Amino acid sequence: MNTKLLISPQSLTFLLAQKSSNTVIIDTRTLEEYAISHIPQSINIRAFFTYLLDSSYPAGLNKLQEYFAQILSGVGISGAEWLIVYEDTLNKGYGQSCRAAFLLKYLGCTQVSILDGGYRAWLKAGLPTTNEVPLRESSIFRLHPNADMMVTTAEMLQAIDNRAIIKLDVRDSEEWLGLSSSPYAVDFCPRKGRIPNSIWLEWHRLMNSESQIPMFRSPDEIREICQSVGITLESVVYIYCFKGSRAANTFIALEEAGISARNYFGSWNEWSRDFSLPIDSRVM
Repeated sequence: MNTKLLISPQSLTFLLAQKSSNTVIIDTRTLEEYAISHIPQSINIRAFFTYLLDSSYPAGLNKLQEYFAQILSGVGISGAEWLIVYEDTLNKGYGQSCRAAFLLKYLGCTQVSILDGGYRAWLKAGLPTTNEVPLRESSIFRLHPNADMMVTTAEMLQAIDNRAIIKLDVRDSEEWLGLSSSPYAVDFCPRKGRIPNSIWLEWHRLMNSESQIPMFRSPDEIREICQSVGITLESVVYIYCFKGSRAANTFIALEEAGISARNYFGSWNEWSRDFSLPIDSRVM
């Protein structure tokens, strides 16, 4: 099946009407938001946003795989289903639905889509909601990790002085400028700054973030913006943010535009806490 990465509310409605057991909708919002209302038949997995990777070394990645395999097995997902993820809007939750989609694809799920425009787009279309929680039997999730999607800490360290690899920082401006260590608090992490030799492209730029329902820009627009910072269709791109979420949002945008990239999922939360790793700490 040729599964589109982005799916419209109307297309999702059609899938719901088919009542296929092979389609699972995943809500990544808070449990409180989910309890108030959600898309019919959707299940809530908040951990796709909250999980912090211990390390981007084999032990940390194995722990991540086992953690999500257990969660997915518990809600009856084997990995063979068509998985559709959504958040409130594509820019409100730091790209959390994209983080979920990235993780699912990394874990080996081949049919993964993101609700374009998120829950707000669903509501704007006047489509039905519910507060009923579907019951699902447990199963066994089959892990097939795709290592090529992840950048390990060792690989990022090796890439610092390699001009052929673009180290793309997509964090908000205060983080890039070295004024804050995270989007949560100024001193949430012990160090502020950037991975050396990075370039900056704030994640918001690849969406029409000023509109009521933010969505990704067209592939042509994304390619033009990327070209302005030296990224082409031939570029090798390692993306990072704070915890791989905004990087996953950018990863999806680049994929839509035909630009291949990898996500340093541990990102600044991991890099800044390891004092053996170099940083560019100048305040820009």
